[in-house]
Amino acid sequence: MILKKTVAVSLIGTQLDFVGKRVDRWARWRPNVSLCSQPDLVIDELHLLHDNHSTRLANNVAVDIESVSPESTVTLHNLNFSNPWDFEEVYAKLFDWCQAQAFDTDNCEYLFHITTGTHVVQICSFLLTESRHFPGRLVQTSPDNSNKNKSVGQVQIIDLDLSKYDQLATRFDSEHLEGKAFLKGGIQTKNEAFNQLITQVEKVAIRAKDPMLLTGPTGAGKSQLATRIFQLKKKRAMLAGRLVSVNCATLKGENAMAALFGHTKGAFTGAQQARDGYLRTANQGVLFLDEIGELGLEEQAMLLHAIENKSFHPVGSDQPVTSDFQLIAGTNRDLFKEVCKGRFREDLLARINLWTYRLPALRDRKEDIPANIDYEIDLYAQKMGERVRFNKEAKTLFERFALSERALWSGNFRDLSSAITRLCTLADSSRIAVSDVQEEIQRLEQNWYAGEQVSGDKNLDRYLSKAQLAELDTFDINQLNYVLTICVRHSSMAAAGRELFNVSRTKKSQVNDSTRLQKYLAKFGLSWRQIHS
Repeated sequence: MILKKTVAVSLIGTQLDFVGKRVDRWARWRPNVSLCSQPDLVIDELHLLHDNHSTRLANNVAVDIESVSPESTVTLHNLNFSNPWDFEEVYAKLFDWCQAQAFDTDNCEYLFHITTGTHVVQICSFLLTESRHFPGRLVQTSPDNSNKNKSVGQVQIIDLDLSKYDQLATRFDSEHLEGKAFLKGGIQTKNEAFNQLITQVEKVAIRAKDPMLLTGPTGAGKSQLATRIFQLKKKRAMLAGRLVSVNCATLKGENAMAALFGHTKGAFTGAQQARDGYLRTANQGVLFLDEIGELGLEEQAMLLHAIENKSFHPVGSDQPVTSDFQLIAGTNRDLFKEVCKGRFREDLLARINLWTYRLPALRDRKEDIPANIDYEIDLYAQKMGERVRFNKEAKTLFERFALSERALWSGNFRDLSSAITRLCTLADSSRIAVSDVQEEIQRLEQNWYAGEQVSGDKNLDRYLSKAQLAELDTFDINQLNYVLTICVRHSSMAAAGRELFNVSRTKKSQVNDSTRLQKYLAKFGLSWRQIHS
């Protein structure tokens, strides 16, 4: 085994290293002499950087090092800083010096001594080591009053690979867990796909200012997640501004442009006062544009310009104004399809599609429903100042229903929140009884299935022509209508088949839900791909 040489780089300490020719200099601690005096650290080579004014001091220190550590070879390097407190100059000259060296990492271990020099020099040394322009570790010396030989002092080597520090790694992991828990509202979610999504959102939220796009069905929690992203960045002191939330569906007609980008006084009829607009109000903060697909094409073009240039023209003004905000957009539409239909700008989608996250529907996260029920109960208590609880039988009944195929949760978390609010409000003696749950289940099913019947009638018109419909019996129309409603609701043919054949499938030795459903659809010239295209 070949032992590597230890090579150190240091700057002369014009104050700490200086003692003149005094005979008592060996009783005083001097950082560069101390570095080469350590019994457990042999410095084979020391490259000592100095300027023109410190040449004599550097030579004296080199002589003293040779007397205490003959095995250490000291090489002096003249490196002049016209202003050692000028960050740009110091970094540039240290960078150039490192670039000029032929580092041999196969045979040498490198240390950068950060005890001497100005604070600017120390910071630059750290940055060069962290970026691996200096391929080594940091070393720091300090006095040791407990040691009889005070001139030796003590030494500490600092490795900037933080993964090697278990305690730090544990603290960083804990911080990430806290961030993820915060984004989830403290809810102990179990859905693996959702947890992975939140893990990445947490990283992006604290590392980037680029636009984010949150997609998913209405009520999936896009607004809540956007708010928590803002709050997380605010906790980390990454923002100075506020959160401005806008539902783009409310921005229609002439007022849309003025509401977003502001306007001058007298810009149009009724503009009696100037207005900043949402983009300017969100300066140094977060702008959440929910249902961004509802914006008109003209507003989309100005929004793109504002994102890319951080400036825009208010309505009625020839002078641009600036606003530096992070955009979070939300939509329940497929914006790629909207681009194909000419209703959304392709260049804007390309700009906001860097970090896109699709929030799953509640029915796709059923394992998280029990935790969200508890969360909604606690939320009601915080709002109303009254603690309401389920009876054991009532909670079992409600959770069984909530997890079943009967529960459509078409409004997602809004449906769940409304259900818990009604249960808590109607509960006698702050206890939710079985009768309360039964009544709420009936109410939910009436709402869901009434809505599905209305939308279901449109399913046949979408997939079959008028001539085909004219050939069908009323029985077939109603049955096919129901089947298509179930199919639209599920992401896979197997899941839809399980709901449709929930009884007969249990009597078969070999389950073939997908095949049965495929054959049924084929009778009407339909396919699963056609339904979900």
